[in-house]
Amino acid sequence: MTVLDAPVEVPTRGALTSRPYQVSSVRHQTHDIVTIDVAPQQHPIAFKPGQFDMVYVYGVGEAAISISSDPATPGLLSHTIRAVGWVTKALNDLQPGTTIGIRGPYGRPWPLEEAEGKDLVVITGGIGMAPVRPAIVQALRHRERFGRIVLLKGARSPRDLVFRDDLDRWHADRSIDVHVTVDSAVRGWSGRVGVVTKLIPRVPFDPENSVILLCGPEVMMWFSAEALLGRGVPAERIYVTLERNMKCGVGSCGHCQLGSKFLCRDGPVFSWDEVAALLDVREL
Repeated sequence: MTVLDAPVEVPTRGALTSRPYQVSSVRHQTHDIVTIDVAPQQHPIAFKPGQFDMVYVYGVGEAAISISSDPATPGLLSHTIRAVGWVTKALNDLQPGTTIGIRGPYGRPWPLEEAEGKDLVVITGGIGMAPVRPAIVQALRHRERFGRIVLLKGARSPRDLVFRDDLDRWHADRSIDVHVTVDSAVRGWSGRVGVVTKLIPRVPFDPENSVILLCGPEVMMWFSAEALLGRGVPAERIYVTLERNMKCGVGSCGHCQLGSKFLCRDGPVFSWDEVAALLDVREL
């Protein structure tokens, strides 16, 4: 039984109460994206790659944010956030020493156990590096369990690249094959130019013996999945994370419902054969 087959565990009533965390550092990734590192004021809570938290700014509200830190160090929790609304803008403006509330972790994680013995291919666009970063870190820690590990990273421009330090370090590491591309270049950029889906037919991996982790804008994930299917990757081994409209984290409010599924409770990680037909329905 894989992780995705396991029954969903609904948090107890006590788990629905935010726990206090103190902001230890705020790292600016781009002009509108920050990574906030927080330390628990109580006991740390373990998480698995791909899970998310509900992050609460006192007096403002809460938002569902993927966990982007190393699962091996739950005492230092990181969330990478783009400022797009009231709560995320408030999170971007936080200063070290501020106390925020966090409840979680919630959701189904990435199926790293299923990927053992296979090639692991990670494809991201925009801020999509945040939910997959813990999976990459964990896979590299147990490098001997996987075949090829490939990262395809796309961004609108070089200025929009997140986790640059990681990308530079991984690029120099022979244990992972890193390919970075941007939609439009700027002066001084010497890397690839073009959408990330153009890389899928070119990079070396075994499509019949691989697991794909895919995260980014839905249109990017759709075209990436189509390219992967065209290369021969089975739909049940293409995994995406869907995080739109989450409000409660436990499937109670219904805001994130997609057909018969609640993204926060049944996901956020799904196999492509689970959700492709749903994503093809306009305005669902």
